[in-house]
Amino acid sequence: MRTTEVLVVGGGSVGLATAVFLTHHGVRTLLVERDEGPRSHPRATGIGVRTVEMLRETGLAGAVDAVALDWSAGALGKARARTLADLAETAPPAPAVPRQVPYSPAALRGPCPQNRLDPVLLAAARERGATVSYGTGLVSFTQDEEGVTAVLSTGERVRARYLVAADGVRSEVRAALGIGLTGPGALTEPGQNILFRADLRELVRGRHFVACEITDPAAPGMLITIDGEKEWVFLTGLDREPAPALIRAATGVPDLDVEILSTLVWRVRAQVAERFAQGRVFLAGDAAHAVPPLGAFGLNTGVADGHNLAWKLALVLRGEAGPALLGTYDAERRPVASLTMEQALVRMSDPALHWGHGPAAAEARAAAGALNAPVVHLGQRYVSAAVIDPRPELPSAEDVAACLDGSPGSRMPHAWVSEGVSTLDLVRSRFTVFTRRPGGDRDEAGTAWQAEAARLGLNAHAVDLAEIPPGGALLVRPDGYVAWRAEGGPERLGGVLDRLLARGRDG
Repeated sequence: MRTTEVLVVGGGSVGLATAVFLTHHGVRTLLVERDEGPRSHPRATGIGVRTVEMLRETGLAGAVDAVALDWSAGALGKARARTLADLAETAPPAPAVPRQVPYSPAALRGPCPQNRLDPVLLAAARERGATVSYGTGLVSFTQDEEGVTAVLSTGERVRARYLVAADGVRSEVRAALGIGLTGPGALTEPGQNILFRADLRELVRGRHFVACEITDPAAPGMLITIDGEKEWVFLTGLDREPAPALIRAATGVPDLDVEILSTLVWRVRAQVAERFAQGRVFLAGDAAHAVPPLGAFGLNTGVADGHNLAWKLALVLRGEAGPALLGTYDAERRPVASLTMEQALVRMSDPALHWGHGPAAAEARAAAGALNAPVVHLGQRYVSAAVIDPRPELPSAEDVAACLDGSPGSRMPHAWVSEGVSTLDLVRSRFTVFTRRPGGDRDEAGTAWQAEAARLGLNAHAVDLAEIPPGGALLVRPDGYVAWRAEGGPERLGGVLDRLLARGRDG
């Protein structure tokens, strides 16, 4: 029988990212995937800034940026036209998009579809020690107090300490556990996702877009950019034949050379699992939540699931934290998934709530109860036993920087501390103490914090951050979230750390 510390079921983007995060923390990982290899038909293209921060943490941001589309010259976001040819004739050149935002060190030059992202994740997972087995499905599993025993489609049996199910919206693991779903479920009739190859460079030159709604009655649907040149997706109803003639009608080019590569049946869903964990099994990605596509929230929320869970599993497996720490995965990620689903649903009723800019768009979002997209991606806050005195209320629905104010449960504020080095980079996937940079010849409080952090084996840094209380500190978790904002000295640091890591509790 093969043994591993964590068995990941499902080799899509979320499963691969989870394997990367686990191996980054030194966890022995086996990933199994029924398909024979990485999927060539992408379902998502938008990589959010928080996901890029996670890639940066694991040393992959540069590799992903290299395979992302280069939209540094500008992009339209969402467009609308009778045909693509009409868009080329009427739309102005796309405005430039700032590569860097002030609240994050992360930067990506453009979209990165899954068929470009996944090979980077796969190579990184394997380089860091994960075993990735394609053409291998999960047949059954049982769990007990010590671990999970799984039977694979190859006939092999695997004994793992924990199992992470990233096996999609129709998760067989979730079904086997009897975990129900909340939310409205299917929102649309089934449609088709047509991946095709055609040279459209002349039509889109200077007018790159994430999606273009095609209104021609002969070919109604949504054209999605994959590589921005020769590879595209067209979303339309099942009543249309996925043939070159359909694509020619949508593009408005009667003699276009078109190759249909593959077609998937797909429908919009909005659902969240009733719980994200049961015993030693955890749900992640679409197995835990299905989010409507407007906003690019689904894939990014799933990647964040794996990032949240990986450091907790690592510390428990090393005996540095009690098993009760794992209970904070559901407590933290399920509310985020529910909020994200709700925000995507609000946008479905009026897409301008997502794509709009300026004061009028902000007023419309406020009236509809919609958060600005960066707030959805980065502003969420955790409330769990792994946060001391959490502050769940968002200070702003529009300004993500205002939400990153150092409150317990929020993502650590970003500030550049030297050329190319952010406060987030200083965390280095470990518990880290941040104090204020000394303002004079001597800062006794900062010195005491630094000494106590060193005694406990923690990172410690003095930085220029107004969010750090004078004489106090921020204790930041390995995932970059503020666990504790201390107003006084470091006397409680050891006890707080024991509390956060559920030491002395059996879960």
